[in-house]
Amino acid sequence: MTRPLRPAASEIDAGLLGDVRTRLGAGAGEPDDDAVRAALAASGRVLGSDALRDLARAARAELAGAGPLQPLLELPGVTDVLVNGPQEVWIDRGDGLEPAGLDLGAPADVRALAVRLAGLAGQRLDDAAPVVDGRLPDGTRLHAVVEPVAAAGAVISLRVLRQAGLTLDALVAAGAVPPGWERLLRGLVARRANVLVSGGTGTGKTTLLAALLGLVPADERVVTVEEARELAPGHPHVVPLATRRANVEGAGAVSLSDLVRAALRMRPDRLVVGECRGGEVREVLLAMNTGHDGGLATLHANAVEHVPARLEALAALAGMPRDAVAAQASAAVDVVLHVRRRRGRRFVAAVGVVGRSDEQGAGGELVVRAAARWDGTAPTAHVADMATWEALLGRWAA
Repeated sequence: MTRPLRPAASEIDAGLLGDVRTRLGAGAGEPDDDAVRAALAASGRVLGSDALRDLARAARAELAGAGPLQPLLELPGVTDVLVNGPQEVWIDRGDGLEPAGLDLGAPADVRALAVRLAGLAGQRLDDAAPVVDGRLPDGTRLHAVVEPVAAAGAVISLRVLRQAGLTLDALVAAGAVPPGWERLLRGLVARRANVLVSGGTGTGKTTLLAALLGLVPADERVVTVEEARELAPGHPHVVPLATRRANVEGAGAVSLSDLVRAALRMRPDRLVVGECRGGEVREVLLAMNTGHDGGLATLHANAVEHVPARLEALAALAGMPRDAVAAQASAAVDVVLHVRRRRGRRFVAAVGVVGRSDEQGAGGELVVRAAARWDGTAPTAHVADMATWEALLGRWAA
């Protein structure tokens, strides 16, 4: 049984913390130790140095961080902190979800925390706007839902933004890339292939995408488009763009499609879409077909062979018929890299080539042919189609 994890901070008297928080003021930004010490003195309370340090940490978490969830976000390796209810707090450190052993009080306390986090993200969260997506000041991605949409006061999901993404060398060393594929991945970037990274939720699509972007030459301009900023590529010239939801009056929304069109006017050497999840796939395919080569994007799909159906479904949202999707995608996308997660391990599981079902005739349906597969444990990958694999290496391998 997994041992519950608790924040590594001393117990702080709730009344004292509330008094200091009130004196510091909710709009004062992140307080330093001197500000906490002054607020403590004004309250007439006296603490030792250790207790004062813990109080300052708790005050910072309350005013500029995630409150009682902040210590969990700071645990090594944590990628997600999920709150289903006051006594249902979970974390993910890469090996699956485990209980955090944290008691948040009552449902009203969880709702109050969700509303405060939404405020830190510059968003409104209440009965009129019960769902919010945003980003905390430290970059942590926030998704929160309150009643009546959520049944237990509020549901909070936090995704940690890692400041430094893994390099391709690090992924190879960690066993996430099979032997013999590193040369191909480097060649795809160097020779400006248009690449889709597919996979399910939490499989490491963004991690692989950031690693590939780290291979882009330093003199190239990379423009990234995301719904919420997650990419942290090791590249000196990145222009990040993120969507914006409409306000409560229904105005001010900026969609992924809007941002893709805007990015194309920014003279990008590489256009990167963090995740295609709607009609913006039309703009991405058009961009890849009009001289913007070397583009990269991610896509939710459970297998490399499922990518065509996923592209067709998304493009249909933009009014594209299937034959148009097949024509555009087969001409625009060169390679699909599929990632999987199994027993806590994330790895590149397949390499696919995009084409048509009838290459010799009228073209046929859009297909992705798996050239090679890997189960994440075998010493070498399995070549699924030798002719396709050799052609792939001949064209793209560095």
